[in-house]
Amino acid sequence: MVEANGQVAPVDGSPVSLIRNKEFDAPSLFQPENLLREARRQLGLPEVDVPQVCLLDPDGDIVRHLWATGQGVRHPGWACYHTEMWVTDVHGLSIGVVGLAVGAPFAVLVAEQLSASGAEVILSITSAGQIRSLGDPPYFVLITKALRDEGTSHHYLPKADWSQLAPSLEERFAPALSDLSEPVLPGFSWTADAPYPETQSAIAAAEAAGINCVEMEAAALYAYGAARQRDVVCFAHITNSMAVNGNDFEKGAANGALSALEIAEAAGRSLLTT
Repeated sequence: MVEANGQVAPVDGSPVSLIRNKEFDAPSLFQPENLLREARRQLGLPEVDVPQVCLLDPDGDIVRHLWATGQGVRHPGWACYHTEMWVTDVHGLSIGVVGLAVGAPFAVLVAEQLSASGAEVILSITSAGQIRSLGDPPYFVLITKALRDEGTSHHYLPKADWSQLAPSLEERFAPALSDLSEPVLPGFSWTADAPYPETQSAIAAAEAAGINCVEMEAAALYAYGAARQRDVVCFAHITNSMAVNGNDFEKGAANGALSALEIAEAAGRSLLTT
């Protein structure tokens, strides 16, 4: 309700507009299926399901690798207005990769459309800045919980500090990550909407909370997964220390694409077969 003075009435008593007037159990009037239907109509696309395993690639390095090497093909029916999907075969497992879905709102927008298009497993592998070290970069973190310092998650779940990877989900695929070419270590992330206001005091508070890295998508993706009962798993590729040291942002061979696809195959295959 908007009052005469232009203020939104805090019907739930919250002084913060972001978490006012939410009905988490109520259906949305705007559904991803409707958007996809209209996109197919307007763009003349066939109705073709996406692969069961789909990967969000916020950095775009995986997509660029698939294009440069000829190891990926454009999906003929991916009906997202904002992105393209590249499909690759990794040892017999088909994986759909969507690049440049950066930030919590965009990542969840794409995740909603992936699920509505037939994806059963949604993975995200993003670069992240190191907070509390688990080793020398580059290495990967399996994000088991993420601090909700962004807005999107608060539209899916009631207020709380953290979004979490479902323990039952982790049990299904974690053993498959133990023998890969690069270490994948469980840890906590800080999901921030704005990358540059990462002040020394904010970083110190994150470190004190046991947080290992900072990124921009995981808390929202986990909230979406919990609210919609979807299999969503987020990884962070630790490549930098916020550029305060030299030689930051180095991701390894093919800018980390090979290692990321190895992780996606291992996690995706395990989740589909358990």
